[in-house]
Amino acid sequence: MTTASHQNAFLYIALRPGGGKKYGLRQAPSIPALAQSLKAENQLLLRTYALPAWTASAGAFKLKDHATLNEQLAQLLSRGVPLVEALDVVSQTVRPAVRPRILKMRELVAAGSSFADACKNVGGFDNVTIAVYRGAERSGDLAGAARELMHTVRRQLAVSSKATTLLIYPLVVLSISVLVFFIMMVGVVPRLGAALEQADIPLPAYSRIVMRSGMFLRENILIFAGVLALLAVLAFMARRAIIAAGAGILRKLPLAREVVLAQESARFFSVMGAMVRTGVTLGDALAVANQAVTHPVLRSQLDRLRQRLIEGGLLRTLIEEVSSLPLATRRLLVAAERSGDMESAFSTLAQDMTAEVQTPSSPLLAVPEPILIVVMFGVIGSLLMAVMLPMLTLSSKISF
Repeated sequence: MTTASHQNAFLYIALRPGGGKKYGLRQAPSIPALAQSLKAENQLLLRTYALPAWTASAGAFKLKDHATLNEQLAQLLSRGVPLVEALDVVSQTVRPAVRPRILKMRELVAAGSSFADACKNVGGFDNVTIAVYRGAERSGDLAGAARELMHTVRRQLAVSSKATTLLIYPLVVLSISVLVFFIMMVGVVPRLGAALEQADIPLPAYSRIVMRSGMFLRENILIFAGVLALLAVLAFMARRAIIAAGAGILRKLPLAREVVLAQESARFFSVMGAMVRTGVTLGDALAVANQAVTHPVLRSQLDRLRQRLIEGGLLRTLIEEVSSLPLATRRLLVAAERSGDMESAFSTLAQDMTAEVQTPSSPLLAVPEPILIVVMFGVIGSLLMAVMLPMLTLSSKISF
């Protein structure tokens, strides 16, 4: 049984072909492997600094890497190019950080390993993707499976790109708000508080609290910065748990749960289409595709469908029991089962579910924008109120 190669994180200094130095961060199993990777890019490794183990990510490739890999494989293999040569071409088109893994896959395949085992060995591929590749190799249609996976990744990229675009403005607003709050609390509020105290101007309770908080923050700025850095490190180390918790919350929000369910369904139907295309039986295809579903209710219903299907249940009857899926979706699956064209139905549903994700996602992702604007004015406005209250008090006394 093969195991994924361990990846270490290195900060490195390398010599460019033109003579200049390049500083970078890259993962590799060892320093010689890092040197070999840089040598393939015509760079000479000069010095390395090993980073802590938790900084090395053993996770999957980025979506763009999967899209590039599957697109190149689909095009080359469908034209009769051997898999080893196809991987050689892929290694020249992916990002430099991913190239060592692709070259390792090429070496394993050239040595007689199956493509699915090579993917499992180098790491970065989830179990669903590996199972799709394995089924495709058995049926001899690796190009078709790669094409289906490419379409799946492209759909995910489209949704992610829209989400990123819509969230940029709220994130910028939030960053500016935090920066302005920090500058006022550390630089403006303490000075103003000290000046008002020296002038023996009585301060309202709210103003005293804010100004003393600013003075405390200013006097302990290094401790505060250290706490923030520690929290950032802890958040990075626990990012998977944080993401999982966030996904659980989204599944319960009225505005988000339909979008999340549609996204999970799109992934499920994409995998089912790829598996059925390779000639895998529905029972085995469900065993793989169900792993792509994290929605607890939908996953439970699909697992029950598979179990009862294996026990001899009628598919068209079992589909009706998957109540998490929309009625129209269940009707389409029943019609496809009767006509014997499940592959087309799965592909169509994957496209429809992706469109369903993209349509309501725009207003959903735009919701944080006004909320952040209100928060920004609330935070900054509260500071301004703390500063203005003493001024108004003094002004009222002077007027009398």
